[in-house]
Amino acid sequence: MKFCRSRIEMPVGSKQISFGLSVIRVFLGLAFMIHGFGKIQNPMGWMGPDAPYPQFLLALAATAEFFGGLGMALGLFTSLASLGIMATMSVAIAHHMSRGDGFAGGYELAMAYWVLAFFFLVVGPGRFSLDQLCSRKCQEKRSKQK
Repeated sequence: MKFCRSRIEMPVGSKQISFGLSVIRVFLGLAFMIHGFGKIQNPMGWMGPDAPYPQFLLALAATAEFFGGLGMALGLFTSLASLGIMATMSVAIAHHMSRGDGFAGGYELAMAYWVLAFFFLVVGPGRFSLDQLCSRKCQEKRSKQK
């Protein structure tokens, strides 16, 4: 028995793929901005007075979530935003695991966010991003200087 698959071949830089990347990237960025908004209001105290982490790490997490989310949504400094999100989600995953929380209802969401941030670190933001626009402008400048 033969299996037939109907598959549309698209080059990596196609508009459809870039549009899909943009939708996922903007969603991820907005989700992190929402998660980080309350934290950035009180960056060193958002976990309360009994926080198990130093205040400067709380501030880094708040910054990574809010401004990393903004960068991700805009496609600006996407690699840096991805690294910040991955670092914050690594701590969240470890925190849930140390409490004995299971995957579902525990560290599942943090792991999904980590994977998405890793994806954008590896693949990049796509064609419809400020990173790509800046890259094109730099290339145009270099070609004019030659």
